[in-house]
Amino acid sequence: MLARSRLAVGALGALAAAGLLTGCGDAGSSGTDAPQQGASGAGCAPVAGDKLVVLTDDKKLQNTDNVLPAINAKAATPQLVAALDKVSAKLDTPKLIELNRAVDVDRKTPQVAAKEFADANGVTEGITKDQSGQITVGAGNFSESQTIAELYKISLTAAGYQVKVQTIGNRELYEPALEKGQIQVVPEYAATMAEFLNTKANGKDAQPVSSPELEKTVQALKAAGDKVGISFGQPSQAQDQNAFAVTKAFADKYQVATLSDLAGKCSGQATVLAGPPECPQRPKCQAGLVQVYDFKAGSFSSLDAGGPQTKNALKTGAASVGLVFSSDAALAAS
Repeated sequence: MLARSRLAVGALGALAAAGLLTGCGDAGSSGTDAPQQGASGAGCAPVAGDKLVVLTDDKKLQNTDNVLPAINAKAATPQLVAALDKVSAKLDTPKLIELNRAVDVDRKTPQVAAKEFADANGVTEGITKDQSGQITVGAGNFSESQTIAELYKISLTAAGYQVKVQTIGNRELYEPALEKGQIQVVPEYAATMAEFLNTKANGKDAQPVSSPELEKTVQALKAAGDKVGISFGQPSQAQDQNAFAVTKAFADKYQVATLSDLAGKCSGQATVLAGPPECPQRPKCQAGLVQVYDFKAGSFSSLDAGGPQTKNALKTGAASVGLVFSSDAALAAS
């Protein structure tokens, strides 16, 4: 979907630039190529199906890209942070998937989807309407960011602030606005933002500071934010990061639920891995699967980064396993 391809460029682009994620450049030509690493054994042939499921990253290949509020430090009063933390407390990955489904599949507006979520999950419970002042919540140019921004508006409005949401664009545009106080709040992703600030301060070849451990990532994020006048609220349990999906029919047939299962049962000639053209060389894509899990696919299908080509290849039985994003609306029905 268009919203998800925007996410690949917007929310995850900084990590890709730092060489941490698969990268989200132009989709490569379709077709199947031999991977760099040889595979022995039979492997697991693709199994078509309408439902996609994410395999658990049990050895923590990916870094922690949990959703959390980024706040201009001068605006980060305890009351404002507490209101935003109410959203974080109610949000996890399955709920984020459902929010994305409401907007990207059911075609509800971010405002409607956010209000329905807030009402159903008691986001404003316990918030006292005793604050005042104007707050601008910025949003990236993709639907997930816009919906979370609307959730922040609901919680801040309940606290008494006069709030507007402004869609600004990519991180290169809204992060300076946040530093300057032109916007006061924006939804962010822990590992991506940590690396964005890291490379902005120390150059594109800076040693990575994010980690598969959320506490370490947030610690590095807050340290980087302190230097530029940005504070952060509590991270939610909702993550939007690289993940590897198979069809439910594939998972049932081969009895795989984790990436360790996939490596142990499906390394071999019949297994087709699908992803963006740069996946074989990326440490958070095929190269990482080999290094961390000793997973060796029989062939690689060069498609897109978590987009419609990869998901269609899985559903039609052209690929065994493919790179997706963990909050993709296509996973909602799994």
